[in-house]
Amino acid sequence: MEWIWIGLGLCLVPLLVATILLIWLHWHLRKNYLHIIIRIFQEVPLFNIPRGQPRHDAEDVKFSTKDGLALRGCYLKSPHQRRGVILFGLEFGSTRWSTAIYTDHLLEAGYDIFAYEPRNQGDSACERGLEPLHWVCDRDLTDAQAAIAYLKSRPDADKRGIGLFGISKGAGAGMAAAVTDPYIRCAVTDGMFGSISTVLPYMRKFMTIYNESYVIQGLLPWWYYATLAHQAIRTVGKERHVRFLHLERAVRQFRRPLLSIHGADDNYIRPEMARRLFNMAREPKEFWLIPGANHNQGPHVAGQEYSRRVREFFDKYLVAAN
Repeated sequence: MEWIWIGLGLCLVPLLVATILLIWLHWHLRKNYLHIIIRIFQEVPLFNIPRGQPRHDAEDVKFSTKDGLALRGCYLKSPHQRRGVILFGLEFGSTRWSTAIYTDHLLEAGYDIFAYEPRNQGDSACERGLEPLHWVCDRDLTDAQAAIAYLKSRPDADKRGIGLFGISKGAGAGMAAAVTDPYIRCAVTDGMFGSISTVLPYMRKFMTIYNESYVIQGLLPWWYYATLAHQAIRTVGKERHVRFLHLERAVRQFRRPLLSIHGADDNYIRPEMARRLFNMAREPKEFWLIPGANHNQGPHVAGQEYSRRVREFFDKYLVAAN
């Protein structure tokens, strides 16, 4: 019997040592690197943000969120017989008048376009104390849901459902709302990014800069870094009184057609980050990497091909599928 206990003890020793080592590593990373991750997460990149000019052919719209904020939007009607309605999600910092380069070809093809400005952006009302970042949070989800509810409430609402066309942060907000609302029947995203799938590669990069112990880095698997990333994001959320959303979860749950577009020369949301997020999605799906395009610069680089691909996607999944 004594030998049995000795053998059991010998078997448990490696497990105990490994557990102690992981606990120590977690404490070590929290103490020395958590503040670095928090700083990285809150740094706003220098995006090229379009503004646009008011349009005489637009219906200027006001609508309210469930928490009582007044948001602004513009509804553009196609000059031709309507084939469908598309909700356009703006990129961080842009205005509702900046949609032309993305959507004018869709208007000509028979699609109505509705673009809205989330809170603290453009002419929409501001929530006191809120300092938005380029990451999607619970407020962005609330605003996207309010925009969808507005489209459902219009006298000319399309009962068949709508398409989503979102750029960068606007794509993420729309995707988060679409998961639980089948009224969005298909989605085109350009430059969409998730929190964990973006932060993790930067964590690896900055760990090599601030940490000379390559042994420690080599011991840590991706899921261990992800645990620290989740903790950093929760910390920033508590400080800012918001809850940041993990779009990775939303993409996994999205069960409708998806066209994901990304710039091959995007030097912030790198193509491998976008591809990792796309791989989480279900079929039918398509990934288009545009050579020579930086973040949200697809229409400027791909021109007519960009318009054609987006239009054909909505023709197939929003119109022909009816």
